Amino acid sequence: MTATTHSTAKLAWPIDRFVTTTAALMLLVLGWLIYIETAPFLLALFVIGTVMGIALFHGSLGFTGAWRNFVLTGKATGMRAQLLMLAVATVLIVPLVSGVIDVGASGTSAPLGVSLVVGSFIFGFGMQLGGACGSGTLFTAGSGNTRMVITLMFFILGAFIGSMHHMWWMNLPAAPAVILHQSLGPWLAIIVQLAVIAFLWWFFGRREKKMTGSTGWGLTAKSDVTGIRRIISGPWPLLWAALVLAVGNMLTVIISGSPWGITFAYALWGAKVAQAVGIDVAANAYWSTNFASMALSDSVLVNVNSVMAIGVLLGAMLATGLANRFKKACPPNLAWKSVAAAIIGGLLMGYGGRVGFGCNIGALFSGVASASLHAWVWFAFAFAGSYLGIKVRPMFGLPN
Repeated sequence: MTATTHSTAKLAWPIDRFVTTTAALMLLVLGWLIYIETAPFLLALFVIGTVMGIALFHGSLGFTGAWRNFVLTGKATGMRAQLLMLAVATVLIVPLVSGVIDVGASGTSAPLGVSLVVGSFIFGFGMQLGGACGSGTLFTAGSGNTRMVITLMFFILGAFIGSMHHMWWMNLPAAPAVILHQSLGPWLAIIVQLAVIAFLWWFFGRREKKMTGSTGWGLTAKSDVTGIRRIISGPWPLLWAALVLAVGNMLTVIISGSPWGITFAYALWGAKVAQAVGIDVAANAYWSTNFASMALSDSVLVNVNSVMAIGVLLGAMLATGLANRFKKACPPNLAWKSVAAAIIGGLLMGYGGRVGFGCNIGALFSGVASASLHAWVWFAFAFAGSYLGIKVRPMFGLPN
């Protein structure tokens, strides 16, 4: 018995003290730096990102596995969790971004065009090779999965490359953004979106029953772990994670003035690295726009997307330490085909996320919560890309 095993066995429940302490110290140090370098609202967003990382890890609320499970087995529990999250977020956020409740916020929207279709399809394909989506890459990398660290690194590279090509894609044919709360009014927009979500809930359940013989709620799974221990070290029911993410996105809207997004942070990190090695990023048309130029010249700790992404990563690391599961999901040996898939998947997700206006969080989750039609288009084409990616996975030795 090692010293670590011996020390954890004495606890009321085992934790990984080293990982937990390291994550907690990093959160405290970065939180202090954010506080002294910026306004307190960014510290609040850092905390929200951290809680979201904990929820994502303890609830195992990922898009990639849920979509793959539904395609291959028909089991729709993960899909229902996502639909519940979208429904709650719609009810909470549409009144905020439509001005019914005036908090000075604006929603997420995008034009309906070639860039959206191609970007979302590429992203969906890439996430099945990479093994996780935008948020999933963060929380699995934070939990010590070395393959996901590779995916994340190339996700960042792909996002940066996509940002450098962004303006070219924006010149391709596109129809203007359609924002339902503007064309229908906020309350009818909410009703329409809930109707779409209800239809999908029925459709997923119907297919599940046809393939498995049964259907059910599946979001409140019981566990041998109960009470405060379950809250701290998990596992959480999918219901808890879905509600935490929906409320967290609402708080993000109130505090930052816009919904949660991830892929811009990746592009920004890549741009910072490129600058450091001598690439003239600022001369690029995208990075010379006001918002991107300001982000490029500032610290990554003053950008909302960046601060929240770091919070998600460290929140997941803290959660995995408290659950004593650091590196437990990490493949013991990484075959070259698996590494190749991680590289290709990361690049495609990064590139597709930038030209397709975001990932499963920025484009789908926040787009639906903003009642923007582009989010549903993104979902359709990302799911199609994901379906193709599922078929290609065995070529890289990835299990289905």
